[in-house]
Amino acid sequence: MVSKLIHLHSVIHMFPAGLMLLQVLVFVVVLGAFVLIAVITKKVWAARLLGLFLAGVAVLASVGSILNWAISKTVLDQEDYYGDYIVQRNYFPGNQADWQYNHYRFTITEQDSIFFFITEGADVLNTYRGTIRSVAPYGSARLILDMEEPIHHVMSDNPTTYRSAWSFRLVFCSTKFHNMYFEKGEWEPIE
Repeated sequence: MVSKLIHLHSVIHMFPAGLMLLQVLVFVVVLGAFVLIAVITKKVWAARLLGLFLAGVAVLASVGSILNWAISKTVLDQEDYYGDYIVQRNYFPGNQADWQYNHYRFTITEQDSIFFFITEGADVLNTYRGTIRSVAPYGSARLILDMEEPIHHVMSDNPTTYRSAWSFRLVFCSTKFHNMYFEKGEWEPIE
């Protein structure tokens, strides 16, 4: 029983590679059948059918490649983190998000420094400093913070990076506010 479970587990993990192999096998068999029909019958319709099949495969491959490029997650480098960050108010809109937006923001510079600002609207009340570095254990850079003492509760842990096809956001786990969502952007007064 255990060996069957182990075998099933390995088949499940190999499925994407096995599925691709199956697709290639089906393609080769169908292509071979079309070529064989075209050669044996020496009919124009068979050659046209072969050309139509190859054109269809080329179109499907092109569309698949374009869709994969358009919807795949952004792969980040450390340089992608450089910039100004504000609280993402539209993710969980409301008074709390607006208050956080007006009181917290930060900047990551090209010199790998981070400046976390405690603000009252446009006025900066306090600045916490630190440095950044990144690791890329899974291909996309993850941000590592090294903040100077004292450390503000928002910056006490490394953020989690959530990537989409065209952007990303940083989520910090605050002991007072729980998850705080930051996005790149310039701070502007709330109207």
